[in-house]
Amino acid sequence: MAFEQLKAGIALILEEIEKRPDDRHILQEQLREKIAEFRAMGLPVPEDILRLEEQLGGDDADDIYDNMPV
Repeated sequence: MAFEQLKAGIALILEEIEKRPDDRHILQEQLREKIAEFRAMGLPVPEDILRLEEQLGGDDADDIYDNMPV
């Protein structure tokens, strides 16, 4: 049951990321917290969720350069 609850929580976070892309950084932190809950409970983190978290993290790296003078 805990596994399904965590997956449902992640699904809600993903929906919010889609609806509120400007708040993606805040929501990404919530996603990381859910992933940490999976690990703390000894549950396997679904591969698709890990890939998404990695992709979102990669997007953050690109954001660093958005405000740099050219």
